Amino acid sequence: MPSPASDQVLLRVECCAVCRTDLHVVDGELREPKLPLIPGHQIIGIEEATHTRLGVPWLGWSCAVCSYCRSGRENLCDRAKFTGYTLDGGYAQYAVADRRFCFEIAETYAAEEAAPLLCAGLIGYRAYRMIGDARRIGFYGFGSAAQILAQIARADGREVFAFTRDGDMAAQHFARQMAPYGPEAPPRRPRNRSMPRSSSPPTAHSSSPHSGTSSKAGPSFAPAST
Repeated sequence: MPSPASDQVLLRVECCAVCRTDLHVVDGELREPKLPLIPGHQIIGIEEATHTRLGVPWLGWSCAVCSYCRSGRENLCDRAKFTGYTLDGGYAQYAVADRRFCFEIAETYAAEEAAPLLCAGLIGYRAYRMIGDARRIGFYGFGSAAQILAQIARADGREVFAFTRDGDMAAQHFARQMAPYGPEAPPRRPRNRSMPRSSSPPTAHSSSPHSGTSSKAGPSFAPAST
């Protein structure tokens, strides 16, 4: 069993969801992971000392003194550490986590319902807040974050459209199951759009109408210029 430091909590893990990033870590596609490593960064667990139900996200530690940390942008900290990558994660019976980065989780959520909110839910809702009062929303890609936000957008009465890769029938079927065409019924001219493999946030932005807003949730990876 891991031993928590003075600024950490010891959690008995209830559930740890799987994220695409976990697969990148395990496949060696992210450089310099902690080794040996316990993966997993969408953790729901019970704090042993207080029996409080907590959630542990991807961002697991930051320095608290740099300009980013002091301006509420800890995710940009150059010294940041990440759960299940540079810190041990939640694919275990017990886990330790920095208490500053834990969220209290209501008992009304089942563990498997709450766990995806700690990554897809967090990054997705951050982008969702940036779109303001837009009534029509397009999602480029329809993964975990998009399917969570589609439910929120529909509950807010917004019209939702999904853009998927050409030929990705599974994502297209899932998007249709989530009723992406708006709160009432499909539009009079059903739209069937795929996105090219090179699509990126700039592509989305250039495709927006004059009043549109492009809001980016997850990372994009491209070769660095030399």
